Amino acid sequence: MFNLFSKEKETNKNESHLSLICVAALLIHSAKIDENYTEKEKIIIRKALIEMGADQNYLDGILKDAEIREKDSNQILEFTKEVKNKSIEEKKTVVEALWNIIYSDENADMYETNLMRRLSGLLYIDAKTVGDIKEKVKSKK
Repeated sequence: MFNLFSKEKETNKNESHLSLICVAALLIHSAKIDENYTEKEKIIIRKALIEMGADQNYLDGILKDAEIREKDSNQILEFTKEVKNKSIEEKKTVVEALWNIIYSDENADMYETNLMRRLSGLLYIDAKTVGDIKEKVKSKK
């Protein structure tokens, strides 16, 4: 299991929880951007958060808090600042989860692709890397 937040100590549990909420909010935002937030996308988000180290006992609370935070926000900067300070491998894991959500309906519309272009800049990931991850996800579908 890849633990996105393994570098954080037990004493920073609240910070880790906040980081997971921000990542979850970013994933939820990507799922809602096409105005079609499906159960399939919710399942992908849950699996991605578990893969990133979320405790299953707190997952429902994290998702509830993330949905509220995403609904109340009008920008993605507060969500991305938690991710941009992570390692490149951890960022790639988040980007792969985002592409999985976008291609869950086997189609990426212009709003979703625009979001990914913006996120590559905000997360300091080059466009080629994001494109390679996109092709990897598409080839699995």
